[in-house]
Amino acid sequence: MRLRDLKQKDAPLMLEWMHDPTVVENLKADFLSKSIDDCESFIISAQKRNKNLHLAITDDNDEYMGTVSLKNINNHSAEFGIIVRRCAMGKGYSKYAMNEIIRVAFEELDLKAVYWCVNPQNYRAVRFYEKNEYKKANAPKEAINYTDYERKNFYWYEVCL
Repeated sequence: MRLRDLKQKDAPLMLEWMHDPTVVENLKADFLSKSIDDCESFIISAQKRNKNLHLAITDDNDEYMGTVSLKNINNHSAEFGIIVRRCAMGKGYSKYAMNEIIRVAFEELDLKAVYWCVNPQNYRAVRFYEKNEYKKANAPKEAINYTDYERKNFYWYEVCL
């Protein structure tokens, strides 16, 4: 397992998880309507690394297994995001990628906090965070692009340095 920059060759496998209802149910975005062109455009934009860091999660043969992200990076915090293909679930990819991106956030980007939110109906994600002993928190003020409903009713997590 490793993290690397996204590559155009990842687009078909990225589209695979986007069109898998069991993977995208309870996610905020409408991934089912995405196209291969959307995947390719996302990969191109990810190479700019302005306020976001999107990396591929790969197996030992460099096959794309998912994407892990730090979004809305500012001088002290970022929002965490992760998605893996169904075939990668339960095999340690999420745990590895999450630990590694949090390490990057604190050691390489010198951030002080990483936060994320989860729809309470996303039972698989909630179980994963609880199993890995992440603690619920209040929605941070840096969490932009969320409705009042999401800020009040979604589960929020934060890891601080």
